[in-house]
Amino acid sequence: MNQSAKVTSKGQITLPADVRRSLHLKPGDRIDFIRNDAGNFEIKARGARLSDLRGIVKPDFPVTGEDIDRWIREARAAGYQSDEE
Repeated sequence: MNQSAKVTSKGQITLPADVRRSLHLKPGDRIDFIRNDAGNFEIKARGARLSDLRGIVKPDFPVTGEDIDRWIREARAAGYQSDEE
């Protein structure tokens, strides 16, 4: 199944509904455009990443390394990916 999208004067596109459904995209989700060895681009839905959480917690208490390790384990258990994945 081939799909196409028109580029607007602002360089924007609307992904066809079938593509959005196939990638399980929701408003606000991000997608990556990856150039393969043949020079073509592949589209990949970007999963939630640990770096997306940066800056959202502003504790009013000192944070230890153990706290950070625990938060990372909890984020991974909730489905967040590291930026290297």
